[in-house]
Amino acid sequence: MASQKLLDLLSSGIPLWNTWRRDYAEVQALEPDLNRADLHGVDLRKADLHLVDLTEANLQEADLREANLREADLRNANLRGANLSDANLRRARFHSADLRGATLCRSNLREADLSNADLRGADLDGAIIGKVKLDDTNVSGVDLSRADLTTTAVHGAVPTETKS
Repeated sequence: MASQKLLDLLSSGIPLWNTWRRDYAEVQALEPDLNRADLHGVDLRKADLHLVDLTEANLQEADLREANLREADLRNANLRGANLSDANLRRARFHSADLRGATLCRSNLREADLSNADLRGADLDGAIIGKVKLDDTNVSGVDLSRADLTTTAVHGAVPTETKS
């Protein structure tokens, strides 16, 4: 469960959160725990969330533009309608995440795990998608215009409306 101290710090503002992440990196030997946090619609622009545990978090309609989510754990997270434009999502784990209608324009998804995720209607215009795991991922209606698919192997991606 999400730590109330971390939620309070995050609600104090992104500049304070990012300063804490930078200044107390040695204290954060373990990944900060925000799993199951309710961050629905929260403004997290430019937040440093690298290595943060956001499993099962509700980030529906959250503003994560330019956020650093490198190696974050977003398994089973609700990111429906979230804006992740220009975000660093390198090596993030989105296994079974709900990304329906999410905006990931120009985001860096290199080596991310999107297996079994639901990307129906997501916008990946200009995203960097190299070496992404897309096993059993629903990509129906995904906008991949200008996306960099270099070295991406698409195995088992579901291009139709077969998932519920």
